[in-house]
Amino acid sequence: MADATLKLACLNGQAEIFHSIQGEGVSTGCPSVFVRASLCNLHCIWCDTDYTWNWEGTPWQHENDAYPNYRKFKREEYLTELPVEDVAAIVAGYPCQRVILTGGEPLLQDQAWQALMQRLLAENPAYYFEVETNGTQLPSEGFDQLVHQYNVSAKLANSGNAKELRRRGEAMRFFARSNKAWFKFVIASEDDLAEVEELIAEYALPTDRILLMPEGRSEEALQQRRLWLADLCRGRNYRFSDRLHIQLWGAKRGV
Repeated sequence: MADATLKLACLNGQAEIFHSIQGEGVSTGCPSVFVRASLCNLHCIWCDTDYTWNWEGTPWQHENDAYPNYRKFKREEYLTELPVEDVAAIVAGYPCQRVILTGGEPLLQDQAWQALMQRLLAENPAYYFEVETNGTQLPSEGFDQLVHQYNVSAKLANSGNAKELRRRGEAMRFFARSNKAWFKFVIASEDDLAEVEELIAEYALPTDRILLMPEGRSEEALQQRRLWLADLCRGRNYRFSDRLHIQLWGAKRGV
């Protein structure tokens, strides 16, 4: 893994690595360094990082297709490949040891992430690694030993992905058994709750590690859903997750 490289999203001509505040999930509010992987095996119709997969010439659909100015992305402009040592140097330049491996789907690059985590831990054992994953990819043993927290955002039918693509039993059972995993579900309507509870029952997901988050890429869209979803969480005893970064900065990249 000494010569490992990472395929990362590209922002303003550089790898999308930035220091911000975690806006979602159980670590909301924590200062964090984000490293955004390119490539994903799922293609959610409401994805707010569609520049990591919705390349020119691909057949995938997105809600933004409704906007006349929306265009699929040029892969060569939105994907960059960097040696692990370069990524580590950028991350180490920030005064923060909580690192979020996000995407895209990070677990498509298991071995390269291991190399990055090993390099950073060798410099400072205080590093803490969170992985944001769609729950379809099984981590290797080496990867799992290095990770401190999994933020599993298993996709529902509202994502537009076929059931056989978004549900992978082996991976979900692994995360259900892991005391490192939290499960965050994106909720667009009250009808989605039945599917969440179906997943909880099928994979024995720990209910005290379930978070429900309103779907929305703008403050207006979130406001339409957050109050009834908060009431639902209170009534069903689930955690509620908002999208703090949208409240603070809107639908901007690199924040």
